[in-house]
Amino acid sequence: MSGPESPADPARSGSVPTPFSDTPNAERFLLEADTLRRRQLRSALLHGSSRTWRDRRRIWPAVIAGIVLVAIISAAIAVYGAFEAHQRQREQQERERQERLENPQGLAALPSELLVTTPISWPEPARSAANS
Repeated sequence: MSGPESPADPARSGSVPTPFSDTPNAERFLLEADTLRRRQLRSALLHGSSRTWRDRRRIWPAVIAGIVLVAIISAAIAVYGAFEAHQRQREQQERERQERLENPQGLAALPSELLVTTPISWPEPARSAANS
């Protein structure tokens, strides 16, 4: 029942087969796999992460989009503030113009204690001797 053990049969020999043992050019594949693994580890070290350069997410598009969004929001706030200031200035000018139309002498702008409420009497002109 027990026949001669062949080194190609791992189940009978009890040893674990090495990868690529039955593949032609196995040495080349082993070297390429090792090179790939080393390149991925080196890339992970360079990028400061366990991810490889293929898996690395790009952050620059998000940063640029954030900057553009902040710039748009800031510009909108500035435009709104300028519009409000212009509206206030226009309302102030409208009020001043309305006051000038209601009181053409501009006496409404003076405080009441400065207004003269008694009539002013002018001195009579001096009469010359020729007119008398």
